[in-house]
Amino acid sequence: MKELRKNDMISLEITSLTSEGSGIGRAENGMAVFVPFTSVGDKTECRIVKVCKNYCYGKIERLTEPSPFRIEADCGVYGRCGGCVYRHISYAAECEAKLKTVTDAFERIAGVSPRCDGIIAAEETDRYRNKAQYPVTQSGGKLACGFYASRSHRVIPIDDCPLQPKVFSEIVKVCLECMEKAHITAYSEESGRGEVRHIYLRRGYNSGEIMLCIVAARDISKKLMLMCKTVVQSFPEVKSIVLNINPKNTNVILGEKCVTLFGGDTITDTMCGNVVELSPLSFYQVNTAQAQLLYAKAFEYAAPQSGDVIADLYCGAGTIGLSIAKRAKDVKIIGVEQVAQAVENAKRNAARNGITNATFYCGDAGEVFSRLREEGCAPDVIVVDPPRKGCSELTIETIAKATPKRIVMVSCDPATAARDVKRLAQHGYTCQKLCAVDMFPRTSHVETVVLMSKVGVEYV
Repeated sequence: MKELRKNDMISLEITSLTSEGSGIGRAENGMAVFVPFTSVGDKTECRIVKVCKNYCYGKIERLTEPSPFRIEADCGVYGRCGGCVYRHISYAAECEAKLKTVTDAFERIAGVSPRCDGIIAAEETDRYRNKAQYPVTQSGGKLACGFYASRSHRVIPIDDCPLQPKVFSEIVKVCLECMEKAHITAYSEESGRGEVRHIYLRRGYNSGEIMLCIVAARDISKKLMLMCKTVVQSFPEVKSIVLNINPKNTNVILGEKCVTLFGGDTITDTMCGNVVELSPLSFYQVNTAQAQLLYAKAFEYAAPQSGDVIADLYCGAGTIGLSIAKRAKDVKIIGVEQVAQAVENAKRNAARNGITNATFYCGDAGEVFSRLREEGCAPDVIVVDPPRKGCSELTIETIAKATPKRIVMVSCDPATAARDVKRLAQHGYTCQKLCAVDMFPRTSHVETVVLMSKVGVEYV
């Protein structure tokens, strides 16, 4: 068979999709070819752009026979911006692809095929995000905002992203105009010079309240006064304007210091019937409508019984634990989080909503559980919502030592979730069922809720 080389043109039929949304086809020599922005069923003339040892990457030159799942992409920067990967296929096909990503990960990595409750699709596939972080750059001699191109920090200027509320692009436009008048410069990662790094917006999905946060390399409060006045006059829903100062030469967006320029330090929203405070540094699911469905599924899997102690690890501002406490008033919630500000947010959120059956601890879960065991308290159920990298080995050992009857894992990465399920299986837990939740329509990301139980303990 002919060996593939860069710039070769080949005929290729797409037969499956990767977890990142690229199509996969097989060349005549059997080598897998990954082609972005294709759909299962596409027949293409494809140019090879990179050849690796066991696979290669291609680019569509001509679509000879389109897939029945194809639709017209409705965004002018689709394919250049690194956000969406599925705007060229139907939403039903996207959900099917995401569900397959989840089940394939558990079969391949964890070696299990538990009962699958399918995928919870979103009613809103556009304008669903409650948060956006726009990098600021210089473009054509003027300030501009957008999003990064895939796998780079090259900013693609965008007038209006269809995933964000339309008001976000309107606020960004006013901010940029005012910054130009104040002679504010864009920060450069390469040189470390300049001032403004990001324009960061949060919006309460149910409350409609908006927080505007300007991320800058140094304190530019005085230069932002005109912007603050103009934004507040133009957008009465803006209830807080904050300057976040991040002087470090890093790609981490937010710094540690926040200065409130207008309104309160926080805004509020309602999640699962609870009023929650949101600060610039608070973790909050970006799709509120889908998060409420996800938390309902987590509640179903946790199956709280009267008198149960339920531990909520990586609890953040307490949204999962408080959603359980709201519905099951005869259980005890123990939230554990290492970020002190998040724990204080969780405590305030509990008090604001009159929830008395939830206690929050700042510290290492292992140390907290050891102290609770000495006091005669052990969790019946553990709910864990780790970051994308999954649970640390220490967290896995901590969960196992706590010997809960059930573990409910919420994960934003099916691969790390499957890996952690495999590690917990070595400690005597079996994966009983899972459900995919599409929190991020039109992107490659998918959330997973998993139920594990102690071997010999039946799920109720």
